[in-house]
Amino acid sequence: MASAQFELSDPPRDAISAIRFAPTASRLLVASWDKNVYLYDTAQSGGQLLQTFQHRAPVLDVCFGDGDEDAYTTGLDWDVRHLNLSTGAQTVLSSHTAGVKSLAYSPQYHILISASWDSTLHIHHPSAPSTPTASITLPSKPFSISLTATKLVVAMASRALHIYDLSSLASAASSLPSTDDPATAAIPVEVEPWQRRESSLKFMTRAIACMPNDAGYASSSIEGRVAVEWFDPSPESQARKYAFKCHRQADEQGIDVVYPVNALAFHPVHGTFASGGGDGFVALWDGVAKRRIRQYQRYASSVSAVAFSGDGKYLAVAVSPGFEDGREEVGEGVIKVFIRELSDTEAKGKGAK
Repeated sequence: MASAQFELSDPPRDAISAIRFAPTASRLLVASWDKNVYLYDTAQSGGQLLQTFQHRAPVLDVCFGDGDEDAYTTGLDWDVRHLNLSTGAQTVLSSHTAGVKSLAYSPQYHILISASWDSTLHIHHPSAPSTPTASITLPSKPFSISLTATKLVVAMASRALHIYDLSSLASAASSLPSTDDPATAAIPVEVEPWQRRESSLKFMTRAIACMPNDAGYASSSIEGRVAVEWFDPSPESQARKYAFKCHRQADEQGIDVVYPVNALAFHPVHGTFASGGGDGFVALWDGVAKRRIRQYQRYASSVSAVAFSGDGKYLAVAVSPGFEDGREEVGEGVIKVFIRELSDTEAKGKGAK
């Protein structure tokens, strides 16, 4: 079966920063620089905009919680918010002292982690409001975070990378004394990373995504490269790590133009991953076989975010200007979200039989 694709109606009015599918349903959350979070139903062609949630500042990330009705948002207002998708109610869980770049929710430990440009992580227990927010100081500004069932990976400036054990993070946060004041400032705690690493990429990390089998992660840089690494610290496992060039297009003179790799997402079933670049392309990769599975047709602008649905049957692609061409204005009709229905074997690895 050939894959089918449709464009969502009523897209955001400014650049898209993040997209996330609901854990079990066809709903999709889209965060935008236009200070809104959009909730769509993608079950039908064209989709349906169900609701828009206004924020005070551009929204940089969004994620779902345990169910399809709980979401979390964050951005340039410095706040981490719980969003009740049924009622539209917004509750501030904590406030950083600078913009907050990334969010990740662990359904195994029921904790929400935020990473801010103030060089801290905040660990929240949304289901236990009396538990204070814990704050962990990072050595550098975080650019991207991702988690597995047991680990959190934090990619930072200066090519620094920390891998945390989620059980240690959850324990540190739950050990804090209870409080009846929801406005209590985050309490500093010390949690040693399980591993400290230096990025395999020479240039600034743009995105990071963990493998669904809890074995490792992929990271991407502004210099058109992706690295694939494994958690296992043994020399044999570390010898498997590698990096490769991608999202580079030859100009009229035949010279390679290098684009940032803005987005990464792993397929939840097959363990392959998608990359989206400033060149407007989305590619699927088999990280174990070290092969590209396929590359889709070029989109009209930079790919800013990609996400697979929980069952792996759909791939969402956010397209919005990355200003790689030097133009600073956002043209009308440029910002789009596409939903691609994948065939059964479309994202299957090349090495799988």
